[in-house]
Amino acid sequence: MFTRTRALMRSLAPLGDRVLVRRAPKETQTASGIILPADTTKDPNEGTVIAVGPGNVDMTGVLHAVNVKEGDTVLLPEYGGTKVKIDDEEVFLFRESDILGKFE
Repeated sequence: MFTRTRALMRSLAPLGDRVLVRRAPKETQTASGIILPADTTKDPNEGTVIAVGPGNVDMTGVLHAVNVKEGDTVLLPEYGGTKVKIDDEEVFLFRESDILGKFE
């Protein structure tokens, strides 16, 4: 009998200046303890970088590396990015220029 192990999970390596981001979980409870319905909460505008591409090559052949690295927390636009489902987890691909900032 075959059982699927963690080692067999797919992975995705972004190309060019693309960045793979896992959005932060939605907040379902307010600071005062009120539980919010799942359909009324919006996607958070921050996430964690889980993979980055090598960067872009300009017309002269110079490689311009991406300014974020794995593990960085970044500020994302409200809309945009390409939703990718990898083994039941939703992650998003953004171009580096679409990312609004990086938290220090």
